[in-house]
Amino acid sequence: MLKRTHTCGELRVEHTGEKVILNGWVNAYRDHGTGLIFVDMRDRYGLTQVVFDREDADQALLDAADKLRNEDCIAVEGTVRTRDGGPNPKMATGEVEVVVSRLEVLSETANPPFLPGDKAALPSEERRLRYRYMDLRRPEMQRIMMVRHRISQFARRFFDERGFLEIETPMLTKSTPEGARDFIVPSRLQPGTFYALPQSPQLFKQILMISGFDRYIQLPRCFRDEDLRADRQPDFTQIDLEMSFVDRESVLEIMEEFARSLWKEILGVEVPPLQRLTYREAMDRFGSDRPDLRYGLELVDISDLAAETDFKVFTGALGKPRGVVKAIRVPGGAEKFTRKITDGYSEFVKQFGAGGVPTVKYTAAGEFETGVAKFVAPIKDALVERLGLEPGDSVFFGADTYATVTRALGELRQQIARDLGMIPEDAWAFCWVIDFPMFEWDAETARFYALHHPFTAPRPDQLDAFMACDINDVDAVEAILSAGYDIVVNGSEIGGGSIRIHRQDVQQKVFDLIGMTREEADAKFSFLLEALQYGAPPHGGIAFGLDRLVMHLAGTDSIRDVIAFPKTQTGADLMCDAPGPVDEHQLEELHIKSTWEPEG
Repeated sequence: MLKRTHTCGELRVEHTGEKVILNGWVNAYRDHGTGLIFVDMRDRYGLTQVVFDREDADQALLDAADKLRNEDCIAVEGTVRTRDGGPNPKMATGEVEVVVSRLEVLSETANPPFLPGDKAALPSEERRLRYRYMDLRRPEMQRIMMVRHRISQFARRFFDERGFLEIETPMLTKSTPEGARDFIVPSRLQPGTFYALPQSPQLFKQILMISGFDRYIQLPRCFRDEDLRADRQPDFTQIDLEMSFVDRESVLEIMEEFARSLWKEILGVEVPPLQRLTYREAMDRFGSDRPDLRYGLELVDISDLAAETDFKVFTGALGKPRGVVKAIRVPGGAEKFTRKITDGYSEFVKQFGAGGVPTVKYTAAGEFETGVAKFVAPIKDALVERLGLEPGDSVFFGADTYATVTRALGELRQQIARDLGMIPEDAWAFCWVIDFPMFEWDAETARFYALHHPFTAPRPDQLDAFMACDINDVDAVEAILSAGYDIVVNGSEIGGGSIRIHRQDVQQKVFDLIGMTREEADAKFSFLLEALQYGAPPHGGIAFGLDRLVMHLAGTDSIRDVIAFPKTQTGADLMCDAPGPVDEHQLEELHIKSTWEPEG
């Protein structure tokens, strides 16, 4: 085989006159009948134009060139010259071309399902996933994979320079279902028992801290058997970190430095120091614990003003436990929102539990018009001042329990921003969200759930109250704040973590509050509870979602674009047809029998 001396993105004017060998794929073939055959060769580094000269080349070479098809894998040897006909500014190698003297067809292609070099005819995502090896030849996909590589390598360098050790944790572990579903794996050697694929290395990295490895990093694969969305996959990758002898401030400082340095490294963007929002402030102002700070449309509590009206939607909501009335000012909305649009927004919020979204317009005459104008007239002046209204603005109201209003208006806020084009391009708005509640009460199951996970410590000033709180006092338990934190950019959580529990009695208290019996806790977490008895240091950490980082830094909104071999939204791998059946002999070895029967 002709072994390459240069890549297809490397040659420049200074290589003129050199004999070179290129390996790659036929990206385009052109024979204009001028005596020259032009072929654009492609590899992951770029494109180079190679030329076959019908006057000077021997017939065997020309016969081989005439048979080339797009996506044939070839090697050529030839001499670099300045490009005949002038440079092509669209190509990095556009000032030169290679006059071919030898051609080797390394592999002929079948009829391609699509052409990776055809930017104008991107196939459906299903077809791209079915022929992923062809899709990954596309320059855009290769660019994204190179961004992913750079992020991974930068993370390893950054944390290595700060004393972190890369340590692998098990892929086959114990099922501890608390949150998302586990993927379970049957054991052949211990019949009737099962491993679980790890949802995260959480417990193992805590054990590593107890073991004395005070700074740990890993880029682990993690697995969660949950319903998929655009930014979720059943198997994904984290940048997982843990540190000993630290408090929250220590962790936030180094992880913020990493995030800011990463954006500088990949995009050349200078990220200012991150602002910090408490969980309550984020929910109050933005209706989300991952707020998008690139635009306004903040939620404003007007419960005290609403109480002065006789509008039953307002007064009825205020009569409920934790009832509130909130409003969003939309600058210039009076001109932009028709009745059809506002009715659509009322339907939109219903999927989040709200009954609708009353609205008014504030006119140039200083009056409210349309919608619920007559009901809010008595509080007009106070409402104008509270919301900072200007003529031409619209106002949307939410009235219900705090949880319902916050979620519904938070989602509406994002929808309005998208509809009105209020989200600036190429803007980066980072923040930390801190002071999460440790627990939330679920009325349906009548139990508490850990808001982050059950290994998150209470904030140090909350420890005594936490240890003293009664499981039957819902308000007291929900008031306990954790030492958890999330890092958010542009409304997307890219990392989350906490200071962990390093005392056995505190960990046992958490298990008690989430309704886990002592027997259940011992069955699932005895190794952790036991380890906490042996001089566990204070420790904390974070996990960044590598796939989400790549989505942001590569500029795509689908996680399937940043994973080489992703699954569909039903968890299927279309390329290798997984998951699939296994034969009866395999099941017998595992002492498993399937009870599923195909329909029909």
